[in-house]
Amino acid sequence: MSEISKTYSPKETESKWYKYWMENNFFRSVPDQREPYTIVIPPPNVTGVLHMGHMLNNTLQDVLIRRARMLGKNACWVPGTDHASIATEAKVVQMLREKGIKKSDLTREEFLKYAWEWKEKYGGIILDQLKKLGASCDWERTRFTMDENYYEDVINVFIDLYNKGYIYRGLRMVNWDPVAKTAVSDEEVYFKQLSSKLVYVKYKIVDGDGYLTVATVRPETIMGDVAVAVHPDDERYKLLAGKKVIVPLVNREVPIIFDDAIDKEFGTGCLKVTPAHDIVDYEIGLRHSLPVIDTINEDGTISESGVMFVGMDRFAARKAAIKKLEDDGLIEKSEDYSHQVGHSERTNAVIEPRLSQQWFLKMKDISKPALDAVMNGEVNLIPDKFKNTYRHWMENVKDWCLSRQLWWGHRIPAWYDESGNYVVAKTKEEALKLFQQKTPNTKPETIKQDEDVLDTWASSWLYH
Repeated sequence: MSEISKTYSPKETESKWYKYWMENNFFRSVPDQREPYTIVIPPPNVTGVLHMGHMLNNTLQDVLIRRARMLGKNACWVPGTDHASIATEAKVVQMLREKGIKKSDLTREEFLKYAWEWKEKYGGIILDQLKKLGASCDWERTRFTMDENYYEDVINVFIDLYNKGYIYRGLRMVNWDPVAKTAVSDEEVYFKQLSSKLVYVKYKIVDGDGYLTVATVRPETIMGDVAVAVHPDDERYKLLAGKKVIVPLVNREVPIIFDDAIDKEFGTGCLKVTPAHDIVDYEIGLRHSLPVIDTINEDGTISESGVMFVGMDRFAARKAAIKKLEDDGLIEKSEDYSHQVGHSERTNAVIEPRLSQQWFLKMKDISKPALDAVMNGEVNLIPDKFKNTYRHWMENVKDWCLSRQLWWGHRIPAWYDESGNYVVAKTKEEALKLFQQKTPNTKPETIKQDEDVLDTWASSWLYH
């Protein structure tokens, strides 16, 4: 008879009993006459290791599933992992960089080969950690969000929602990560308090004396200005109705417009309107039918449309713009300014608001049944006090940007011809038939699939 150790040794005890549980299939679930009790694990990403949030989350699930077993229910805890498009691609790109390989030098197929190799090597770490925790999952049911059947179901649902009018493609303002070169969701943006310079720039009034002074923290976007806006109730500027100013650096004449969105208390109460690089400016531009001049490339450098500082990084261009404005005598003053700046959760890059062609889901339309169910009492929220919070959130939800400019993930099932027309179909053969219904002489070699993939969360949502 062996003696019990005076101190608990988790290394000996936990591995011994977990091995015993696994050998006896205690976690295996097969449908029978018992009441079913199922939990589908919120799939952790394959990119790293478990953190304390995972620990808490999975411990609670394990407690619930073990209690269900003890109550005689047919308990099934389904494990799985998420492909994590942006995070995994970033890891693979980093791994390739260490080998002296650039992603840009690879074809999509070559890159995906490396991605799958990386997933097979590192993707099981989290599952092994869950086992170390004693998680009582039915491991024979383990799934991965890029499994063939899962992939097919996601694509089928995308096509179904598109055909029902819930999914559309359009030019909209998105959060742009200039390092990953992809759109990211609001939930993937975190904010840092940063110190900047608030620069007061003078815009010469056309056919008049003096200047209109505009305060900005982004002088590198001045080349994309298409108007200067003031509040209609701001007495300081009422006499400027119908007048124009000259945009510094590029000497472009633009109108002075009046809009309720302007904060009279910020700076001088004047806003430089750059629709391509700010969501508020974009909305002002839509209301006033203003043109859009995109002066920043997808990698965060100044574009040809910027005219000045072309090819220069946006932050270097900011310094260069300030110096040029100072040399031209167009800076009235500058002051220290502390403000919240959005950063990408994936790469830590400063987010660039950017107009981009993306795929979107009409959230208000598709979420209405869920809202109605709560408001009609068909679904109860616990505690009840969150009912109004839920209503406010659901009534103000924005359309979901589904697409990401990556190679790793569920590829958008859209196909384009040489003129940019597109159809949504599962295969190239199906897409060709749809094109030929409109243009009979369309050849297979003239159509190609969308390069983008679905947002990881969208993949999971479409599947479920």
